[in-house]
Amino acid sequence: SVDALVCVGKFSAAEVKRFRELTNSIIFLDMPVKDTSVSTITLDFDHAVKTGMDYLTSLGHTRIGFLGGQEYLADRQLFPDMRKKLFTKYCQKHNITYEPYLLEQEFTTESGYQMMAELIKRGDLPTAIVASSDPIAIGALRALNDNGIKVPDDISLMGFDDTTLSSFTSPPLTTIHAPAYDMGSFGANIVFNILKQHPATAMKIQLPCQLVKRQSCKDLTAL
Repeated sequence: SVDALVCVGKFSAAEVKRFRELTNSIIFLDMPVKDTSVSTITLDFDHAVKTGMDYLTSLGHTRIGFLGGQEYLADRQLFPDMRKKLFTKYCQKHNITYEPYLLEQEFTTESGYQMMAELIKRGDLPTAIVASSDPIAIGALRALNDNGIKVPDDISLMGFDDTTLSSFTSPPLTTIHAPAYDMGSFGANIVFNILKQHPATAMKIQLPCQLVKRQSCKDLTAL
């Protein structure tokens, strides 16, 4: 009996079908839906990853690791992380060494700690690490601190999200700002307009992400 749905997160094809049977006034946030009749608001990961990687390479980093997370849908299918795909594509195009330093677990602080501890144990660290979320980056930062490895003196670290905690870490975390609040606000407004106007055309909106430079990345070109 709902008039509209704002769907936040990742959903299986069966769930999307069920939601659409409940109402035509629907929008999906933070998840692309191929159906051209469904409105979505997603983040511009392409520009976000390129901006972050351009920044690291401008600082002279050519060995860059990636700590990612994995999300599974209700039907147990793995939802592909565009950040990982775009990261590897960028590295391949720009001759960045990344393969020995790519790990994936979950989008949690604990996983960030475990993945970073694994890289430290191997004894061959890159000059920079990109984490696919701030919680992962914060866990990685703790693992580095526990092992006496200084950020950014010994290794640079970049997160993704720009959560409140990222500006209170030591050092403050360089990260990509994801406009989550705006996504929710726009989603609510769009659903309201769908209810009022019943437009025939769905909206596919991508929100830009901005690089937030703090103190966790080192300029190697200045050495």
